[in-house]
Amino acid sequence: MGSHSSKEPPVWRQPDGKPVSCLEKIKVLNQNIQEIETLCADALEDGVLMGCDAAQIKQALHELIDGLKPPRARD
Repeated sequence: MGSHSSKEPPVWRQPDGKPVSCLEKIKVLNQNIQEIETLCADALEDGVLMGCDAAQIKQALHELIDGLKPPRARD
């Protein structure tokens, strides 16, 4: 029941700033973002329907994202 964003997807970049050029990688990244957007929209809707404050739910989602740690590089 989540909405699809009408925004253009980002230009995915490598750590050195160069754009990712592999179309399959770009497709996977874009699909991941769409899935996350849908899950977040569903969580927000559920919370509001259960009587929670929308701003608090959004803050919790922001904190979740901000707390993510990048995976360690494999040696």
